[in-house]
Amino acid sequence: MGIFYINGKFVDENEAVLPVTDLAILRGYAVFDFLRTYNGHPFHLEAHLQRLRNSAALISLHCPWSLEELSDIVGKTLVQNDYPDSNIRLLITGGDSEDSISPGQNSRLLVMVRPVMPHPDIWYKQGIKIITARLNRYIHGAKSTDYIRAIVTLKDAQAVGAIESLYVNKDDQVLEGTTSNLFVVRENTVITPSEDILPGITRDVLIEILKPDFPVELRPVTRQELLDSDEAFITSSTKEVVPVVQVDDQVIGDRLVGPVTRKIMELFRSYTDDYGKP
Repeated sequence: MGIFYINGKFVDENEAVLPVTDLAILRGYAVFDFLRTYNGHPFHLEAHLQRLRNSAALISLHCPWSLEELSDIVGKTLVQNDYPDSNIRLLITGGDSEDSISPGQNSRLLVMVRPVMPHPDIWYKQGIKIITARLNRYIHGAKSTDYIRAIVTLKDAQAVGAIESLYVNKDDQVLEGTTSNLFVVRENTVITPSEDILPGITRDVLIEILKPDFPVELRPVTRQELLDSDEAFITSSTKEVVPVVQVDDQVIGDRLVGPVTRKIMELFRSYTDDYGKP
């Protein structure tokens, strides 16, 4: 079992608890962020911590911890655990409330560290199926714990053998996945939605990695453009870069992992293999 940080204390994973009076439990009022380590080093930790604080600000959740304090707590929690590489989840809760709905100034901070668990190799060798859903994130830039809609649509995806569900807005534009960002490839140009999405850290890093090798466009992508694309893939902290070969009932390209996506996977793997090394 792992060691978690819970509001100032390090405790065994099976002893990590929140009071039932916390607004995270009573009202789902909390924000989180998630990242992993490579070679023992947290992947772009400052960017993740800035996004965590921004998420809190967007929903008016009190966050008294500075970037330096959060970084220090993450580092100490990693030391408490002995994994070759770790997944790190940070959670800021609304704390207790006198009337069970109005937040105060007593937010709680949790840092949970678990070992990295790889996804199936077949995802990366043969690609995955995803579906689309007419949904939107409630507050686009906030990574809140409100995942009811995401959980429901992921169940729909799993029912048809899909791995992820993409949100599509009223204008038929594809936004993002429940836990991932989307990229499409058309004539060797890499395109990714840029508005009304949660800014993915892996997405941002990948955009910079790709610029020397591929034209990159940040702009709206319609569902039809996705279906007509040469290649497609999704990115996230846990999934990294995963090829997409089917969307709903439509095959993307020729149902094989395309050459551009393969090259991008290699570029990202090279980047992460060297991450944190002197």
